[in-house]
Amino acid sequence: MSGNHNEIERRLWDAADELRANSKLKAAEYSVPVLGLIFLRFADHKFSQAEKELANKGSQRRFVNKTDYQARGVMYLPPNARFSHLLKLPEGADIGKAINEAMKSIEADNEDLKDVLPRTYNRLENSTLVELLKTMSSIPMDIEGDAFGKIYEYFLGKFALSEGQKGGEFFTPTALVKLIVEVIEPYHGRIFDPACGSGGMFVQSARFVENHKKNPGAEIMAYGQERVAETIRLCKMNLAVHGLSGDIRQANTYYEDIHQSVGKFDFVMANPPFNVDKVDKEKIKDDPRFPLGMPKADNANYIWIEIFYSALSAKGRAGFVMSNATADARGTELEIRKKLIESGAVDVMISIGSNFFYTVTLPCTLWFFDRGKKSTSRNEKVLFIDARQTFTQVDRAHREFTEEQIQFLANIVRAYREEPLAAFVDADTKKHFPKGKYKDVPGLCKVATIKEIEAQGWSLNPGRYVGVTERAADDFDFKERLEELNEELETLNAEARELEERIAENVAQLLE
Repeated sequence: MSGNHNEIERRLWDAADELRANSKLKAAEYSVPVLGLIFLRFADHKFSQAEKELANKGSQRRFVNKTDYQARGVMYLPPNARFSHLLKLPEGADIGKAINEAMKSIEADNEDLKDVLPRTYNRLENSTLVELLKTMSSIPMDIEGDAFGKIYEYFLGKFALSEGQKGGEFFTPTALVKLIVEVIEPYHGRIFDPACGSGGMFVQSARFVENHKKNPGAEIMAYGQERVAETIRLCKMNLAVHGLSGDIRQANTYYEDIHQSVGKFDFVMANPPFNVDKVDKEKIKDDPRFPLGMPKADNANYIWIEIFYSALSAKGRAGFVMSNATADARGTELEIRKKLIESGAVDVMISIGSNFFYTVTLPCTLWFFDRGKKSTSRNEKVLFIDARQTFTQVDRAHREFTEEQIQFLANIVRAYREEPLAAFVDADTKKHFPKGKYKDVPGLCKVATIKEIEAQGWSLNPGRYVGVTERAADDFDFKERLEELNEELETLNAEARELEERIAENVAQLLE
C-alpha cells in the first residue's frame, strides 16, 4: 500500500468529487455521507479479516457470535451492513434506505457508535450511491494497518479545503498537528483536546505511539470536547477508523468543563478558534480553570490558554495553536502571560509562517507548556524558534512541512531538552547541530532566560529573540512580508485600544 497510497487517495477523491459535482449537493451536504462509506468499508475490511480467523473457532455446540468479534476489537457487522450485500442490491432497490438501515444496524450492535453514523443517504440519488459504493469497493483489501485512517484523513482535509471557513472549524492541517505531537511526545497517558474538531490531535498521537513500537490502544486515552454535534460524529468515526477509544462529548468549553479537567491530563493539544469575542465572563468568574485571573479584553485567547494550563497534571505537557498577536498582548493578558512565564511552565514557542491553514492566510504561533520542567536545567529558560522560513510550497496558496522539516524543528527541541535526536537525522540538523548538542542559531532559534524575557516586556514572540540572518535580495517575498507587517499592525492597534480603555477608566475614576 505504501507505494501507491497517495495514488489511491487521489483516485478515490477524484471519483467522489466528480459524483458530488453531478449530484448538485454542497460539500457540507456530501462530506459526511462519503466519510460514512469510507468508515463502512474500513469496518467491513476489519470484519472480513476477523471472520477468516474465527472460521475454525466454532463448534457444533457453540457458534461464533458478536462477542468473539468484539473481543478482537472489531466492530460486529450484521449481514445487512456488509459491503458485499450493499453492492449486490438489485437495480431499482432503494439504496439510500438500505445504507441508512446498515448504519442503524451497526449502531445497534456497537454501543460506542450510538447516534454517530450518518443516516442521510436517502438525500442522494440511487445512481450516485451505486457509483460511490463501487468507488469505495475499489480500495484494495490487502492494504496495511492504518491505510483506511489515512484515506479518511485525506478526505477530511480535502472537504475542509472545499468548505472554506466552515472546514477550518473541524480540521487542523496535519503538518502542524504532527509538529505539536513530536514536541510534546505523548508516549503514555491521558490526552485532552477541549476543541477537538474531527480528532486529528488524537490520531497523530496514536501514530506517534505506533512509531515508537507500542500499542496506542493500551498506551493513550483520548478525551475531547466539541460544540458542534456533526463534528463530534466525524471525530468518533475518525477514532473508530484508527482503532482508538475515546471519551468525546458535546459541550461549549467556555462554560462547561465536562471532563472536570483541572490537574487531570498528561497532555493537552488543541487548535482553538482565534480571537473569539462576546464570551460571558460573568458565567465563569469563579471557575477553577482560571487560576491566573480573568482577561479584561473582549477576546477569548487567554481564556483558552488558561484552560490548557490548568488541565495539566504536575508533569503534564501542552501544545496548541494561537494567533501571533497573543504573544505580545497587553493589559490583563500581559499579567496572565507574566504569571505563566514565572511559573516555569512555558517551554517552547515556535513562529509558523503564513498560508498553512486552509481558511486564513495569516501566520500563527505554536505554544508549548511543560509543567514538569521545574526540576530540570530548563526551569528558568524558554526556547524560541522562528520557523517562518521553513516550509514547502504545495500550491500558490498553501504550504506545509515535509516529514524532514518536522523532524528538524523537533530535533531543535530535543537538543534543547538534552534528549536523543530522531533516529533519522535530516540534513538541516546535521548542518546546525552536527554533534546533536543545542546552540543558538541567529534567525532560527534562541534560548532566553526569564530575565531576558522580562527585559522584552514579557513578550513571547520568537522574532524578538532569535534575530535575523542575511537573506538574498531575490528571496524577499513581498506578500508574506506585507502579511507579517499587517499582523504587527493588528497587535499595535489592539494595544492602542486597551490603552484607550485604561485612560478612559482612569479619567472616569478621577471624575468620580
